[in-house]
Amino acid sequence: MKVITPFLLAVLAVSAFAAPAADFQQHLGLQLWSLRDQMKQSPTAALDLAKSYGIKEVETAGIPAGMTAEQFATELKSRGLTVVSAHTGYGDLQKDVDLAIRNAKTLGAKFLVCPYPPTDKNKVFSEEIAQQAAANFNTWGEACRKAGLRFGFHPHGLEFRPTKGGKGETVFDLLVRDTKPELVSFQLDVFWVFHAGQDPVKLLEKYPNRWISLHVKDMRKGAVTHLNTGSTLPTDKVTVGQGQINWPAVLRAAQKIGIQQYYLEDETPTPLQCIPDSLKYLRALKL
Repeated sequence: MKVITPFLLAVLAVSAFAAPAADFQQHLGLQLWSLRDQMKQSPTAALDLAKSYGIKEVETAGIPAGMTAEQFATELKSRGLTVVSAHTGYGDLQKDVDLAIRNAKTLGAKFLVCPYPPTDKNKVFSEEIAQQAAANFNTWGEACRKAGLRFGFHPHGLEFRPTKGGKGETVFDLLVRDTKPELVSFQLDVFWVFHAGQDPVKLLEKYPNRWISLHVKDMRKGAVTHLNTGSTLPTDKVTVGQGQINWPAVLRAAQKIGIQQYYLEDETPTPLQCIPDSLKYLRALKL
């Protein structure tokens, strides 16, 4: 008789989510934070813009002010925009994870992703805070699983500080180790990983069964890296393909481990120019 160990059970659970490698261009979507200013002025006009770019899949960044989740879902659907993933802040998840789950399901999302870690008063994501965050992620991941969703966390660069124990380990490694693979996955933001001095290709390869999606945005050539601030000048963010990130290498690595979803996230000062230019580059890219 074959014994199913807890480790094997976790591996099987993660494998159940796995899918064959897909061409990134088949699921190249838009993180709606890219149109944050337009969304504040007119959510419907912002969604019209997203549709005009030929986008079919989106990741939300909250529900627009003055709208219910139901109203937002209707507006998205009427434009042929499918919500695959929903970003929800750490504080909102702490306050009412059940509401966050209901809203995500109302929008039609399959993934609920926390986009930023909690920090201390100095904006440091310490080992102690990471341990508490991991416990919360496991709890929220279990709640999401019961609701038919998958929970994920989006590292923002603050997580790549060295641990006190050294040995080349970062707080992110601790976070991965302390979260259950069957409950918690991760969304790799290529910009913030690179900004923190990490190699996105090596990070994808290091944890091939933990990543669920990719945020695609580029860094200005000459911009300073190896920082764990989780913030930088808006001008350090440029049209994809014009910066210092090796996109063919990153996207090949992502496809190889089976990542299915890719979201362009534009945080440049000129998104209405850079979004179509980035999409043009990505749609023409041959790997």
